Amino acid sequence: MIVVVGDAGLDVVARHAGEFVHGGDARASVRLTGGGAGANTALWLRSCGVETTLVARVGDDSSGRLIRTELESAGVHCAFTVDPEAATCCVVVLVDDDGQRTMLADRGANARFDPADLREPACVAAFAAARHLHLSGYVLLDPVSRPAGLAALAAAHEAGLSTSVDPQAAAHLTDPAGFLDDVRGVDLLLPNADELRALTGKPEPASARELLDVVGAVAVTSGANGASWVDGCGITTVAAAPGACVDSTGAGDAFDAGLLAAWLRREPAADMLRAGVRAGAAAVRRVGPQPAPGERLA
Repeated sequence: MIVVVGDAGLDVVARHAGEFVHGGDARASVRLTGGGAGANTALWLRSCGVETTLVARVGDDSSGRLIRTELESAGVHCAFTVDPEAATCCVVVLVDDDGQRTMLADRGANARFDPADLREPACVAAFAAARHLHLSGYVLLDPVSRPAGLAALAAAHEAGLSTSVDPQAAAHLTDPAGFLDDVRGVDLLLPNADELRALTGKPEPASARELLDVVGAVAVTSGANGASWVDGCGITTVAAAPGACVDSTGAGDAFDAGLLAAWLRREPAADMLRAGVRAGAAAVRRVGPQPAPGERLA
């Protein structure tokens, strides 16, 4: 089983055509979907046939209850702390004609994720049953929730779990040295090219070699240029999957899930990357960041 620690929330996805006119009106196709990097990854892991528990914090509101129901109906175990004061996370996602997204995020209750949440019985049981911890970088990049992210990594190391971290947001990697200190000893880092540039100064996968004194291996996604695995044995690269991009939201979360499922099966690097790329391609073919109900990639 994999324990995923990260955000769970609702996404308001607005697909629009052309440029916005400041102060004016614009037509859009709007849809409400589940979201949050942690929830996205957990659901794609279930689509890959991996038993998964999501550790997150939601509000005591209808959104939080809806998210739990949707996740549990898909087979994801929920170890949620319910915040009596903060609302459940909500993200406005603006998707352009090319399928590229801009996000306006209110992390809500997720921003108040606390080390004490990890001592809840459901969370303790999940760590005891797990083989691997996957941590969303949003938890570490928010100074309020960062202590809980560090506590989750420490608990995983103490329990003998393997670990992975997705940096998630290049714009928030304003202290790359501090972030690398936080993830020191992690088995697998999962940046995209922009996040790799923030960490090393260069977007090329070869620059990930500079990180191998901090983490065990690096899997880099480079959009249309495919994905690369970098470890002490060298670099392996696979091509991107063909197909149109309808909505890029959650593509990285899906890639993480596909690759992690194959990694836990100890597949070769090229096969792990292909599994990740297939999952990422499945994500961008639809509106919203999560798999369709009942979708299976395994």
